[in-house]
Amino acid sequence: MTLSTTPGATGVQHVEIRRGRYVDSVSLMQVSAGVAGVDGVRKAQVAMATELNLDVLAQMGFTIPPEAGPNDMVVAVVGDDDAAVAAALEAVDTAIAAIGTGGGAGGFGGEPDARTTRWAARRAHASLAVVSVPGEHAFAEAMGALEAGSSVLVFSDNVPVEHEVRLKEEADARDLLVMGPDCGTAIVNGVGLGFANVVGRGPVGIAAASGTGAQQFTSLLHAAGVGVSHCLGLGGRDLSAEVGGRAARSALRALDADPSTEVIVVVSKPPHPDVARELREYAATLATPVHFALLGAGQPDITAGVENVLAELGHEVPAWRTWGTTTPAPAVVGEATLLRGLFAGGTLCDEAMLIAEESLGDIASNIPLRPELALPADLQHDGHLMIDFGDDTLTQGRPHPMIDPALRLARIEREAADPHTRVILLDVVLGFGAHADPAAELAPVLAQARRTATDAGRDLAVVVSLCGTDADPQGLDAQANALAEAGAVVFLSNAAAARHAVALVTGGTR
Repeated sequence: MTLSTTPGATGVQHVEIRRGRYVDSVSLMQVSAGVAGVDGVRKAQVAMATELNLDVLAQMGFTIPPEAGPNDMVVAVVGDDDAAVAAALEAVDTAIAAIGTGGGAGGFGGEPDARTTRWAARRAHASLAVVSVPGEHAFAEAMGALEAGSSVLVFSDNVPVEHEVRLKEEADARDLLVMGPDCGTAIVNGVGLGFANVVGRGPVGIAAASGTGAQQFTSLLHAAGVGVSHCLGLGGRDLSAEVGGRAARSALRALDADPSTEVIVVVSKPPHPDVARELREYAATLATPVHFALLGAGQPDITAGVENVLAELGHEVPAWRTWGTTTPAPAVVGEATLLRGLFAGGTLCDEAMLIAEESLGDIASNIPLRPELALPADLQHDGHLMIDFGDDTLTQGRPHPMIDPALRLARIEREAADPHTRVILLDVVLGFGAHADPAAELAPVLAQARRTATDAGRDLAVVVSLCGTDADPQGLDAQANALAEAGAVVFLSNAAAARHAVALVTGGTR
């Protein structure tokens, strides 16, 4: 172990290298977010010492010993004083001990822990393996699991597309399924994997080339009293021209063979048109009816897709819940005319852009609907914009915004100070893996943003799309009420939230 503690005017910096101690990246993101919330801690990062993570740590102002390598864990903290650093380190130790990984005996009947995914999958006779390692290492681990006879959920992002194609070809040859890469959400036999909401069991099977799209669909089904048999994540690129829907066809076969699945739904961010057409043709050959909720210009939104499935099942469509004041918008006055969408979920951002551009025209974004609408690297633009803070380029070496909202909170403050901003639209995603109490961090910032605008003589509206269920650990009503008390209008339907935001900008009604 290598230690370095440096007092200074900006606080006490402590950097610790724990040699040969591996913990997966998803767990370390959650550890980092928890430690950052300790009283007196100014910043904290717990990560494996990969080249990418070392670059991020350097950008954060940490000085890392040169001997740190990719098999070592870095614990880096800046606290107000020595006591704050000590409290942070205690929180790190407690969190990592709870994860229960990292060398020694105890994996299977007292035998040494697995050193490869292939060994672990064979030893455990696993039908499904989860791979969450830096993207450059995901191919080898996922291929090992396939060779051991296990389907794989690849949570890792930044995996080359050619690796994804090769993995899915191998899975198809072995009659297995690869979910991912960048598969953030799945529910298998009632067990949520990655970011997943707590939903009831039921007749709807979902194949989703979208993480938050799957969460929105399953959450709205749950709100309507309808459950899910399985939700099989495909990875956001599966319906691209390069990947060609390989996992989608495998998932459809599996759901079609499942006796508990009465209706199948394919959910996706905007797909390649040829891939979508071929997938529809394939779905028509199956015994189970298949619905499509494929986002795109002129296509139904996700909420409409849910309502179509409810109609198929002969189930009543509920009035989707809202919190806060949803009265008609006042006429637009002054300079404040812009919509600024700040999202944690890429598919929810896509859906909001598709809805908004029908009335507002071009929407610039870091995940643009068309290449010419791409935001520059600084994410600044003098027109309507929507940012996906969960995009790969913004999550390299740092927690996903569903875990750590710091980047988005800072952008909310910036938008509140912009005299041209009329509406801030954002999503809040609940469920397993997400922040334990997102409203606790978000609500004060939203309230301050509205005060900032009021002090400048402007009216700033905040609209929130809340993706979650009444069974989620964060508490749906508690989160919604806290956000509404901060002045936000909260919608269970992301599509409804986007339409209300547009109405506020244009001065119409939603």
